[in-house]
Amino acid sequence: MDPITLLGLAAAFLTSIAFVPQVVRNFRRRHVADLSWSTFGTFTAGVVLWLGYGIAIGSLPIIVANVFTLAVNALNLWQMWAYRDQPVD
Repeated sequence: MDPITLLGLAAAFLTSIAFVPQVVRNFRRRHVADLSWSTFGTFTAGVVLWLGYGIAIGSLPIIVANVFTLAVNALNLWQMWAYRDQPVD
């Protein structure tokens, strides 16, 4: 694999795992009232567009990053829905 692709994969990995701590925190607290639907919804829509772009140009780093990020943010959005009525600890 060439160095540019490796650079892209490294960047994809770091930006994609950035949301994992939020998902873990949501599971532990079962409280998400302080999260913004519009922020996560808009971000997720952007990820879908980036994924489409990555597929269109055949870029492995863009595809991998956005498939993973889409999965993490879909989980985050699900948590926001599932825990929407939970009281603060």
